Amino acid sequence: MLLQEQSQRQLKVGQEIKKIIAGLIERGEIRNLAEINVLVTITEVRISPDLKYSNVFFVTSDDNKNEEVLKGLQLAANFFRKQVASRTELRYVPQIIFKVDESFAEAEKIEKLLLNDKVQKDLKIS
Repeated sequence: MLLQEQSQRQLKVGQEIKKIIAGLIERGEIRNLAEINVLVTITEVRISPDLKYSNVFFVTSDDNKNEEVLKGLQLAANFFRKQVASRTELRYVPQIIFKVDESFAEAEKIEKLLLNDKVQKDLKIS
């Protein structure tokens, strides 16, 4: 799937939402995450062109707890949306959809492949 580049407005709204959500998580204001002993980092927020939907990508310090964190964040989505509404001047606050950011895992997999002895051997021959 080819992702189209976001407009300046989408980027600006995304950055603002990211800052608000990350701050709420950092301050421990999300009860759904209180029982899960894991560090959560918001990596990116992608806004739809009509500004009605936002995909919020996150990573955790323990990949085994990703699903548990995802459920907790999604349960708190309306709380996040209300907080975004009260802290911004957006006419319409986008619906918030949380997703696990797989890009770091993919990069790590590629890194391991490149360090593989057979691959290193092939690279030296070329």
